[in-house]
Amino acid sequence: MKHVHKLINTGHEEIVDADLSSYLDTLPHSELLKSVARRVVDGAMLHLIKMWLEAPVEETDERGNKHRSTHNRDEGRGSPQGSPISPLLSNLYMRRFVLGWKKLGHEKRLKAYIVNYADDLVICCRGNAEEALGTMRNMMTKLKLTVNEKKTRVCKLPEEKFDFLGYSFGRCYSRKTGKAYLGTTPSKKRVQRICAAISAETGRNKTLLDAKEVVKTLNRLSTGWANYFCLGPVGRAYRAVDQHTRKRLRQWLCAKHKVRWPGKKRFPTASFYDVLGLVSLTERTASLPWAKT
Repeated sequence: MKHVHKLINTGHEEIVDADLSSYLDTLPHSELLKSVARRVVDGAMLHLIKMWLEAPVEETDERGNKHRSTHNRDEGRGSPQGSPISPLLSNLYMRRFVLGWKKLGHEKRLKAYIVNYADDLVICCRGNAEEALGTMRNMMTKLKLTVNEKKTRVCKLPEEKFDFLGYSFGRCYSRKTGKAYLGTTPSKKRVQRICAAISAETGRNKTLLDAKEVVKTLNRLSTGWANYFCLGPVGRAYRAVDQHTRKRLRQWLCAKHKVRWPGKKRFPTASFYDVLGLVSLTERTASLPWAKT
């Protein structure tokens, strides 16, 4: 995140916002295992990784019927998702692209720098973004990967914004001076996602739970989210999450105790914090410098 922030503030204001189609599902086994073999010399371990990549996947549908797929073995592609080793393998294969970009001279020639985590990547350019995009397409084809053309685009700062690893990069304004600068805020999708998670934990199917246990769960969700989303002007996002949390908690309490909505007299806001111990993201971060801008 800091690398992208540094680049966009040093003249690299044309961004290739790239997206790959079904990256984990299309990792070519042969080429991936060659990358692994450069680092692992144990033949038994290499064979185990190969077997794991080709292992059948069994899923159970809504009716309880089991479906077994051997797609990865049949196609010679794909890495099972959700396992600890998948991020490692996906980063390892993407390293081919990152190193190739440098060794072939594209970084220096185009003044275009790749920042990535696995298949989430952006190319920060000092001009020449369209050429960088075309070069990236050609390299991905040689790596047997597919660029998602619908989601891949060139973004020009400061007029436009782009999202990367949960943050939106673009024009921000200082609350103190009102001056514009290029910075980061938690993306709208990530704010919506944490709000959806809070809603799931305060549904009517949870009304048999103890209130303090529910609040503990909400605190874990919100503080964990805030620990990651702590860069740039976060105040607006934090206020949105706090407001949604208070609303959902009050709705849950009304449903639990059969109190007519909005129930503000029975469940005042102050009691959420003083009695139930709800964490306020706004108050929790008010003293931190990055939350004040």
